[in-house]
Amino acid sequence: MYTNFKIYSIPIMSFNIKNVLHSNGFGNKERCKSVYVILYESLKKAILNKTLTSGLKLPPTRVLAKDIGISRSTVLKAYDLLVLEKLINAIPGSGYYISTLKKEKNLHDIYEVEGTGKKYPKISKRGAVLKKGVQIIDPKSNSGIAFRPGLPPLDIFPVNKWKKLSGDYWRTVRFSQLSYSDPRGLSVLRENVASYLKLYRNIYCSPDQIIITTGALHSLSLIGDALIDKNNEVILENPTNPLVYNLFKSLRAKIYQSEIDDEGISIDNVTSKAPKLIYTTPSNQYPVGIRMTLKRRVKLLNWANKKKAFIIEDDYDHEFSNWGNPIPSIYSLDNQQRTIYSGTFNKLLHPSIRLGYMIVPYYLLDTIIGLYQQSNRFVSPATQNILSTFIEKGYLNQHLRSVIEASIERKASFLEHFRRAFDNEIEINSKNTGLHFIGQLNTEINDVDISNHFSNKGVITHPYSKCFIAGEQKNGLVMGYSSVNTTVIRETINRMKIVYTDLLNS
Repeated sequence: MYTNFKIYSIPIMSFNIKNVLHSNGFGNKERCKSVYVILYESLKKAILNKTLTSGLKLPPTRVLAKDIGISRSTVLKAYDLLVLEKLINAIPGSGYYISTLKKEKNLHDIYEVEGTGKKYPKISKRGAVLKKGVQIIDPKSNSGIAFRPGLPPLDIFPVNKWKKLSGDYWRTVRFSQLSYSDPRGLSVLRENVASYLKLYRNIYCSPDQIIITTGALHSLSLIGDALIDKNNEVILENPTNPLVYNLFKSLRAKIYQSEIDDEGISIDNVTSKAPKLIYTTPSNQYPVGIRMTLKRRVKLLNWANKKKAFIIEDDYDHEFSNWGNPIPSIYSLDNQQRTIYSGTFNKLLHPSIRLGYMIVPYYLLDTIIGLYQQSNRFVSPATQNILSTFIEKGYLNQHLRSVIEASIERKASFLEHFRRAFDNEIEINSKNTGLHFIGQLNTEINDVDISNHFSNKGVITHPYSKCFIAGEQKNGLVMGYSSVNTTVIRETINRMKIVYTDLLNS
């Protein structure tokens, strides 16, 4: 019934489990039973129903005895009974730990409500749409790195520099800085972001227009909530990021698709009559990888002006696609405050930093701030402060150069080994300007099944077909190449080839 257990480093000895015991029968003292028996039965019940979970450390006998007002010897007797039943393990010099049940069920299994007849309020239409999105990009794929799209070279991030800046911040932080913060973000970071964008994207804006967010999707969510009501028209690129499509679908927008050609988004055949928003990724169209031409940017801007629509310019991977031969951003070409510019540090530094930004037209600024105050409130001031100092000291510029150098090397390595391994079985277009490729599948097996099969073997890819809003759903894999070094790239591709061949032959 029981097996080995895992010790968690949670200081359970500081917890008062009196409430746990009483909710599992300890308060109902029976005259015919000794106190240690009642305590033993309460603890046993709490362990079996997983209120006290496997691997957790029980309070020391002295502490528990004091908390519930009984003698230590009584607690020892109860613990001894639990040890005899192998419900807990006694580790000399360490304490008592909950054992692991062999056939433990997770809470999802225990509380699965579908088909049970239980009556709950109906999930909102928006919630139902977002729930479907959980299956679009498998959340289990978070456990892998190679070849997950959207990841920068994680192994070269200057961890020690960041640790030092973090230590410096916490050594000098004032109590007042631990209070609530401006939803727009710290003024010092917004000023540094404005300077960064002026240098790297030739964008001139006031720091007052900059809103610090947790990333591009957070920015889009705020914009959507600020502008979109039911049946409002939104234009998305086709194909596009499925999470972006899902977000606007959840807002019950009427979505029109705009196809992608060699110059980027094509609005000639868009039938939308009164669009409120046009979402585009001009620096590196996701997932196709096309960089929008200057001519097309001007045309899109003129079209939006004519339609009185806002443009969301998600400058995805702009640091990489504009490094050698930059093209002006749509925002910098706009003289009517019609463009909302969105950027992120998550794809330049690392996703766990959760820091992005957007430049908001003055017309929308107070609305966005109001929405922010009623939802996420603000991004961690500590992280903002550290990033601001990271920029000021020139570390961001140094890291960007390192990332560019590493990504060039890894791109070449990926192409060489992938083409050698797969030849024409999975064809890659090497013209993609960002940190990912699309592998066109020459097989009747659909990309979702292939992607899931790779994921089960520890290789992360995204199915290309899931990016299409309408029309032909092309069969392919979206693969990032920059997150791991060249040795891991070679080894992972070789493993992919074996897995793929086994799948075809099964």
